Amino acid sequence: MQYKIFWCKVNKYYTDIWLNSGFFLWKKGIFIASCVVTDKAKRKWVKFVIDSIKKLEPDEKIYLSWCGSLDKWKVLTTFYEVYKELAPYQDKIEVLPEEPELVKSKKSPLIPLNKGDCSSDSESRGISKSIYTKKFILIQSWCDSFCTFCLTVQKRWAHFFRENEAILNDIIEYEKAWGKEIVLTWVNLGAWWLKSTNDLSGSKLSELIKSILQETKIRRIRISSLWPEFVDDKLLKLFENKRIYPHFHYSIQSGSDEILKSMHRHYDSAYIKDMLEKTRNIKREDWVSVSIWADLIIGFPWETEDNFLDTYNLVQDYNITKLHAFTFSPHKYGENVPAWSYKNQIDEKIKKDRFNRISKLWEKVRNKFIKIQKWRTFEVLIESVKNGQFKWWTENYIEVTNDNFEIIEGVVKRNEIVVGKLKK
Repeated sequence: MQYKIFWCKVNKYYTDIWLNSGFFLWKKGIFIASCVVTDKAKRKWVKFVIDSIKKLEPDEKIYLSWCGSLDKWKVLTTFYEVYKELAPYQDKIEVLPEEPELVKSKKSPLIPLNKGDCSSDSESRGISKSIYTKKFILIQSWCDSFCTFCLTVQKRWAHFFRENEAILNDIIEYEKAWGKEIVLTWVNLGAWWLKSTNDLSGSKLSELIKSILQETKIRRIRISSLWPEFVDDKLLKLFENKRIYPHFHYSIQSGSDEILKSMHRHYDSAYIKDMLEKTRNIKREDWVSVSIWADLIIGFPWETEDNFLDTYNLVQDYNITKLHAFTFSPHKYGENVPAWSYKNQIDEKIKKDRFNRISKLWEKVRNKFIKIQKWRTFEVLIESVKNGQFKWWTENYIEVTNDNFEIIEGVVKRNEIVVGKLKK
């Protein structure tokens, strides 16, 4: 079965489950994990579906899952009304629920909210063979915060988390299969073990990571993107450990108090600045420099030039080394988000100008960060080797290849760890 994944790491996790489930044992075609983060993202996978259908053999179909196919975790009953372009191809498309076990059972997904709710459904959900050199470990999913720019919460519905034991079992199983790297993934990662993503009483994520460090021997642990309100000193302290990637991906969205309030975020700019300052001052056991990435939305309704500069200055002042930046999408295509109806929508030309300005700034910050890393030694896990060309990432998430990385120790082979330096 061929597959195509759009955007997030949770999509990658569930794609692994689908492809190892046996569901496609006698089926042919393409499995597509869809995304609705912006109108552009929606149009991209819809176009891919149509283009792919035109190339299918008579016995092949498109199998579509994830956010584009769902409504409150169930299959979207109005799918072909929402995505009208796909209606003529219904006989070549099978719209799937979130995961294979829901195809026949029609039951709700795994939702163990606390110890008292544990059941046999919360058992380990490992997979036989990962399609990656790293394994994505889902520890939490969905969200109930209802940020005004977000469509995903309408698709995924209420927050749930997986039990500590099930997570550890997944990791240990992967270790036995010679796995070397895991990625703890999410929809709202820091809310693990909390009753709601609106519960700010204290994230338990640091306790989970401690148990992983103590109960497993996995060599490399990567933490997926984090919402700022769940980042505390206990969590930051753990990033001193050399087994954890010194890499942070914060879902900040804006540096402006006014815009954050309009987005219904749970923090203000002062909190963000304090968090970023503590993050960049982490001292690692291996002395590898911390990298900071950020999700940002440019041109949200009511965003003034001063509001934009509040965000711009965060990138400059706190050395944010990469941006996942988007111009605000009102979601006029398909389903809508609350901010779609807000007054004072920002002109597209202004959005584009601000996006270009912050992108150029980010490139300067990124290049400066990479330049000062060139004397350091890194351990990297090889992800792919093709025609003698290799690709991988340093611990602090600098992409390296034959062209910019000199190997000092190790063998160039997929899923092997080598030691080297960035070329000058």
